[in-house]
Amino acid sequence: MTSEVVRLVLPDHTQLPESDGTFVKNFQEHPQSILLTDSIQPRLQQIHPDGQYCIGQDCGIYWRLTEPPERGAEAPDWFYVPNVPPTLNGQLRRSYVLWQELIAPLIVLEFVSGDGQEERDNTPLEGKFWIYEQVIRPAYYGIYEVKKASVEIYQLVAGRYEMMLPNERGNYSISPLGVELGIWQGYYLNATLPWLRWWDDQGNLLLTGDERAAKAEQENARLRETLRALGVDPDAL
Repeated sequence: MTSEVVRLVLPDHTQLPESDGTFVKNFQEHPQSILLTDSIQPRLQQIHPDGQYCIGQDCGIYWRLTEPPERGAEAPDWFYVPNVPPTLNGQLRRSYVLWQELIAPLIVLEFVSGDGQEERDNTPLEGKFWIYEQVIRPAYYGIYEVKKASVEIYQLVAGRYEMMLPNERGNYSISPLGVELGIWQGYYLNATLPWLRWWDDQGNLLLTGDERAAKAEQENARLRETLRALGVDPDAL
C-alpha cells in the first residue's frame, strides 16, 4: 500500500480576480482616496526611506478561499500596509493576498455610501466589521460618512475593536504613523465637502502636493515683497 503526498497550491495575486464587478458607489470616493494618499506620502517616505510599504485604494484583500473567489475578499476604500515591498516579483499587485503577504494592514478605511450598516455588520464570516476584527485584523478601522461629516475610528485592543475617542482637536491619533485623522471642511477637486484628512501630531494639516506648491509660491511672493520694501531688487539676488 502506498500513499501520495498531496501539495496544496494556494493562488496568488495574479490568479485571483482583481474586481467583483461592482461600481464605485459615488463620485466622491475616488478623490477622497487620492487626497488621503497624496497628503500622507511625505510622512510615509520619512517612515520608510527604503520604500517598503503599499497603499490600496478599493483593492481586494483576500482572506479565505471561496467559490467564487471574490466572496473571500474585502475591498476597503483605502488601506495602508507597512514593511512590504511595493511590488511582487516586479509586478504591481492586483490584490492583497493575506496567505501570501502575511502582514496585516495597519489601517483600513471604509467610505459609507448607504446607511453604514454594511460597514458595522458584525455577522460571523460575513459582516465587514467581523472580518476586519477577527480575520484581517488591521490595528485601526475607520468608518467615514461624508453625509454626516463624521468618522468613527476603532483600535484593536486585546483582539477586539474599541471605539476611540477624539482628542481636543476632534481628531483621532494614529500613533504608529505619528499622525491624526479627522474631518476637514474645505475645497478639493472641484467640491467643498467635509473631507477625511490627516494632520501631524502637532495639529498641522498634512498638505497635498498642489497645496505644498501653492504655499511655497505664496511664501516666495511675500519674501519678494519684503525685499522690495527694504529697497532690494529680488531679481538681482
